This record gives sequence, structure tokens and C-alpha cells, in this order.
Amino acid sequence: MHVVSRPIKGLQWVAAAALLGVGAVSMQAQGKPIAGENTDFTHSLNKPDRTEWFRDQGFGLFIHWSVDSQLGVTISHSLVGASEDYDDRFFNDLPKTFDPTRFDPSEWARLAKLAGVKYVVFTTKHHSGFGMFATKTTPFNIMNTPFHRDATKEILDAFRKEGIAPGMYFSPDDFYWLHENHKLIQRGTDAVQPSENPGLLKYDSDQLTELMKNYGPVDVLFFDGEATSLRQLAWKMQPNIVITRGAMLSPEQTIPGVPYDGPWEANDTMGDAWQYQPQNDHYKSGTQLIHRLIETRAKGGNFLLNIGPKPNGELAIEQEERLREIATWMFVNGEAIYATRPWIITNEGDVWFTKKKDGSALYAMAAPAVPWKMGQWQELVLHSVKATAKTEVSVLGANGEVMEYSNQKPETTYRMEADGLHIHTIRSQRIQDNRQWPNPVVLKITNVEPALTPPRVKTLSYSREAGSGAVRLEGEMIDMAGAKSLKVGFEYRTIEGEDVNSRTAPWTATPLETVTAAGKFSVTVNGIPAGSRYEFRAVVHHPLLALYGGDVRIRPADIHPADNK
Repeated sequence: MHVVSRPIKGLQWVAAAALLGVGAVSMQAQGKPIAGENTDFTHSLNKPDRTEWFRDQGFGLFIHWSVDSQLGVTISHSLVGASEDYDDRFFNDLPKTFDPTRFDPSEWARLAKLAGVKYVVFTTKHHSGFGMFATKTTPFNIMNTPFHRDATKEILDAFRKEGIAPGMYFSPDDFYWLHENHKLIQRGTDAVQPSENPGLLKYDSDQLTELMKNYGPVDVLFFDGEATSLRQLAWKMQPNIVITRGAMLSPEQTIPGVPYDGPWEANDTMGDAWQYQPQNDHYKSGTQLIHRLIETRAKGGNFLLNIGPKPNGELAIEQEERLREIATWMFVNGEAIYATRPWIITNEGDVWFTKKKDGSALYAMAAPAVPWKMGQWQELVLHSVKATAKTEVSVLGANGEVMEYSNQKPETTYRMEADGLHIHTIRSQRIQDNRQWPNPVVLKITNVEPALTPPRVKTLSYSREAGSGAVRLEGEMIDMAGAKSLKVGFEYRTIEGEDVNSRTAPWTATPLETVTAAGKFSVTVNGIPAGSRYEFRAVVHHPLLALYGGDVRIRPADIHPADNK
């Protein structure tokens, strides 16, 4: 795509999400909501103390499991565009063979506890409409299978026993209801939403009432679809429940560029798939998942990591292996994850930060592309950190006194210089036999102060240039933070064909330009198709890291500008 940088003169701009400051962005998506999209977070009835509780948990386990796990297909979505014969066999035949004879939720819960999981979210009903709980609203549920047990109850009870907070996923979309009511199975259109189908809304409400009434206190609830009235029902029945999707930002398969102002949750898979798929799935490594956990927490979000059990009730060995690798890292470093909030900046290169919300400690999580070798001294310079007379620095998990089979003392030391806090440290703890443990080392630093004020950039909006096919992007440098000059620009990516919360395409960067004062800047991008959906964000390159504005959606050209307001 050809990019042209131009000044802004007299343009009309549509509404947009924007960065309010480092660590805060607008939480209202730009434009008219897509069908089924929950964007009205301003009327959330999540209690402030419960929201704080949720933010302290840091790490949750998502479980996607339903009757079509037997086929190894994408959960529910294979019904969209399927033939009538496929639909009939899905709804009538699959329940007859669902019998997870090796189902042991206590084993899942013990492994989750070991991995440092603090809450679980189980798919009580996905879009297909199959109830994984005992419901009187439909025969299409787990009690009408050879298994004939309430999986939801057993899972929540098992996790409660291990001290893990129980949570539920619930889909207001219901393909079985559409099929039974002779409606075309589809998603993302107004015609199939509960608000357009009173019968579906009552059906969903009755199911949600069962879930809120029959399964004890539920701490977390995740609505995957239109849920305006349903969330009110949930809050009425269980006032202490924390609703995530439907009341807060919950991106899938992506981590935003900046911290958000308030609670949010990143939803991620171990591979590509949500439900178990024995073929055509590509798992992330344990190290990659730990890095994503770290980045999410550095940006103030909770990390909800998904597993998809096999149809017989076991976990795939790839999923167990990754949970155990995370368990090892969390056993050593979990205090850097729980009850933490963002530092003044998220990271300095490959060192990511969290701080205890009471300010008692700062954690610097070193996650380099080439892992530190055991026994090899490292020198870190943290430019954003200022030591005080009471500062102490240590490596989590290590005593700083002994390194096995070595006579050197692995004591971490530091000195404060004009360019930042210099830390001399070493990986001294042997985690695995070959001494090649590849995962991040975490430094705990107490009694420190911020050493800088980061700049602030804001994403404004966009306009289409008549007749040219070009899109002009606008941002604003809010605060230079004392810098004489900074590099600014934009990043953009396609979101065509994505679920409203999912993002998988990479960002494309525009050329950078230099600014010497606060104010607006713009770039014109040629080649964004008029009928496609994109999003973009402003960026400023600080010497330590890139800082971003909020993500703004670029609507297709055939949507009237008034619809974007």
C-alpha cells in the first residue's frame, strides 16, 4: 500500500476510541455496534470491590467443550452454512455418542491449581445450543446422552474444592433454537439476535435463570453475544457476579498495544482452536504462553487461557504439557502476576513490568529472545526506575546465596547511574536437568520511584478522500514529556471475516515522521479496500518502547458516516 503523509486541514471526523493517557484508553468502540457486539460498558453493574477482586486474580482457565468435540471441528460454527442433512445429524445423532468415560474434573482442577489458575470459565452452552448442564428448556443437552451427568456442576464443584473461583460462559446465540424455529442458522446479523426474537430471549433467560439458581454462587460470567437484558438478569440474581465479556473489554487472540483504564481480559488459545481438534492445530510453546501472560499483566489485563478437552474427557498431552510448564514458572514467579497493576510503562524492550497495587514491589520480568544461561552474569539497565536509599533487588525463587556446583555467590547487586538503575544479576536456580530452562527470570525491586514521564499519544479518527480510494488517518501528540522530538506514525490491519472480539492479522506500520511539539499529525493510506473492515492506531516511538493510541475501526465505505457516530 502506498502511504502519503499530509497536514490536516478542515476535515470532518467521525467518533473514535482514543488514548486518554499511558495506561488508559477509551472503552467504547468507534461506530455503530455490529449485531451481537457488547460495547456499552458504561452501565456495568459490576461492583467496584468485585472488579478489584477480579483484577487481582490475573490468570484464569477457559474450557471449551461440547458435543461436537467428537468430530474435532470448530466448536458450533460448522453449523453455519451447513446443509439440512448435516444440521439434522448434528442435533440428533451427536448426542447419542457423547460419553466421556475418562472425565475427571478433579484432575483438571488439581492441574489448574498447580498452574496458578485463580478462576475458571466453563462453556455451559456454546452457539450450537447444546447444554452442558441439566436444563429443562431443551432436550438438546448432556442429560440426554449416554453420559447422563451434569458436567457443569461437576466441573464447578471440583474447581471450588481446589479454591479456584467458578465461572460460566453462556452464548445468547442458539443454533438449535434457530433450527427448531425454522430460521436460517447464522451469526452476526440482527435477524438472529435475542432482541429481534422474543422467543429466543425468553429461552435464554430461562436457561440463565437455571444457571444462576442451581449452581451456587458464581464469581465470573462471560456472555459471548448480545446480552443487554441477560446481564441485568444475572446481576439481579447474583449481585456479586463479575461479568467480563458483555461488561468489559475481552479481546481474543490478541493483546492490545496499551493498558486500558479499568478491568479487561485477554482470551487466548493454546493453539489455533478453542475446542479440541486432533488435526490442523498448531500449538504455541509454553514459553510463548508465559510471555503472553506477562504482557497481558503488564498492561493491566487478566489472561484467560483456554483448554479444549478430548471427547473422552481427557486433556490432550500438548495441553497438559503446557499447563505444567506454566505451573513451573508460576510456582517460582506467581507473586509478580497476582494483585499487580501496570508500571509507568509496560516494558523496556524485552523486560516487562508489573507492580504490586499497594506499591510495595516492582517486578521486572526479563523475557529475551535468547534465554539467560544458568551461571552467566547479566547486566540490566532500567531507565524508568529510580533507586532510593531503601531499594533492594532480588531474583524470585532464588536465595542469592548458593548456586549448585559452583563456588561463586549469586548475589544480585545494583547501582544508580544517570541513565538508570543498573542491575548485576544471574540465573542461579537449576529448574531442569539440562540447565536450559528457557523462561523469563523475574527481579523483585522494592522501594523505587519512577525515573521518567512517558509521552502520550491519542488516536483520533479517519476520513475517506472522495474519488481516490485513500483513507486519511489522524492522531494527536498529547504530551511530549519533555522530549525535543519524537517519531510518530500509525499501524493498521484488516479485521475482515473476524469475530467482533477476535484479531489475528498482523499490524502494518506506516512510515514514521518527526514531531517537535504536541499537536495533530496524519497519514494518508492508499489501498484499503472500500468494502472491507480495517482498524488503526496511532503510535509514538519513545527511546524505550513504542506507545500506542486506542484502536479505531475503519468501516466499509458503503456505511453512511452518520452510522459511525
